[in-house]
Order: sequence, then C-alpha cells, then structure tokens
Amino acid sequence: MNAGPAGGPAAGQVGGEVGRPAGVFGAVDLARAPADAPAAFGADLGPDALLAAYRCGLFPMPAADDYASAFNEARFEEAVAVGEVALLPGAGDDPYALAWWSPDPRPVIAPGGVRLGRHLARRLRNRLEWWTSADRAFGEVLSACADGRQPPWLTGGLRSSLGHLYERGAAHSVEVWEGEELIGGVFGVAVGPVLSLDSMFHRRPDAARVAVADLAARFRTAGGRLLDAQWDGPHIRSLGAAPIPRSRYLAELAARAEVGRLPAEALPAARLG
Repeated sequence: MNAGPAGGPAAGQVGGEVGRPAGVFGAVDLARAPADAPAAFGADLGPDALLAAYRCGLFPMPAADDYASAFNEARFEEAVAVGEVALLPGAGDDPYALAWWSPDPRPVIAPGGVRLGRHLARRLRNRLEWWTSADRAFGEVLSACADGRQPPWLTGGLRSSLGHLYERGAAHSVEVWEGEELIGGVFGVAVGPVLSLDSMFHRRPDAARVAVADLAARFRTAGGRLLDAQWDGPHIRSLGAAPIPRSRYLAELAARAEVGRLPAEALPAARLG
C-alpha cells in the first residue's frame, strides 16, 4: 500500500490548542458577520494563519481563478465597505481571492451520531471486508478529494498548508480500504473538542460514509465532542448532521476538553455496523 507511517508524523495527536492568539483574525467580529456570506476576505493560506482561522470558527474558500475573485469583489464589496465583512491584511494584490466562511447556523454531528443506515450496517456486518486506518495516507486522501472537484477550492497553496498541519498533528484523515486499494476517505482539522470535516471521497458506494463514521468513532475515543460539517445540505443531514446557532458552535469550539491521541490502528469496518 502507498502509505505513510501509521499514526502520522505526530503519532496521532489530535488538534491544535484553543485560546491561542487569533492574529489577523482577531479583527473578524462573528457577532456581526453575515449568516450566508463570507465573514472575511484576505489574509494568507500559510499553516499558521490556517490553524488560527479554524480556532476562530472560520474555514477557507480560495477562489478558483481570477473570474471567481472578481465575482467575489463585485458581489461583496458593498458589505466590505460598510464593515459587515472584514477585509484582512496580508493577501497581496488580490484580497478577494481568499474568502473565510463561518455559516450560521452551523451543521454539526455528535461523534456518536453518524447515521450509516440499516442497509449499509447490514452489508458491513455480513459481506463487506473493508478495513479502516487513520493518518496513514493523508496525502492520498487529499489528492482524491481534490480530483475533479468543481470549483477546485483545494488549491495547491491550501493543500500545502494542510500538509503542514498534518505534520503538526492538527489535520487528520481516515482511509477506507478494500484489500490494498484505497476506496474512500475523509480529512479535516481538529481544534480542541471539535473536528472540522473538510472533504470526503469514495470509489465504492458508501465508502465516504464509512470513513466519516470511522473518524467519528476514533475522535470520540480520543475525547472529541463534535464534528463540524461546515456546509448544510441533504447529504450532510443524511449523515446525522443537525444545525446549531453559530454562537453555540463557537462556545463548543472554545470549551475546555481533554482530547487525547486519535487511535491510528487498522480496524475492521464491520465494527461500525
């Protein structure tokens, strides 16, 4: 298998610390930020800035191209002008090329609340010889999540910074295998008791759903309390997500919690059924 060392470079350590300085994101007032538009534009996509954003309840959406950046400017420049959307320093010549979102409400999943469905659970118990791992093939999962996605928000710069966060133990992946073939996965960034689900993929039906359920089980074992699904929608609702007010989400993000290492060993997917 094309895989890195089990447990990753940080040996399964979960997340970054909560409550550290927000840096440039301290200028973002989420109490005033719009519910269904970016909270801010600008800053940069370096790993330090990226982790600081997640600590503040923000996640990035880089523009796919110059046209998308120009669209952002045309659509949101009035909101920026009146201070509803923050314009952050450090973005170079085109601050509208990088948007930071914090939707309200925020869809979240309790670690024990991922829905597999009766049919998939029965298949896992009776026939599917799938197995799972954590932090074993982070780069492969990242590439598979980026492949063919439109618009291509997983840009080279974002992927590089996520790789650095993986090396630090703040970004994690779960992989689903059929024999030696990677057939599904999910990745995200953990901050304290919350793990933000960034993207998932599948090469077999339901493999992404199994990946989310497996990550939830591992995160729960580590002491995690909440999976952040970021964007609401029918698919994420089918996984068990429920919307909560952004204010409550931010309180959960800031809550003190003892979160240990993400279990990284290979495990049978059948246990999830």
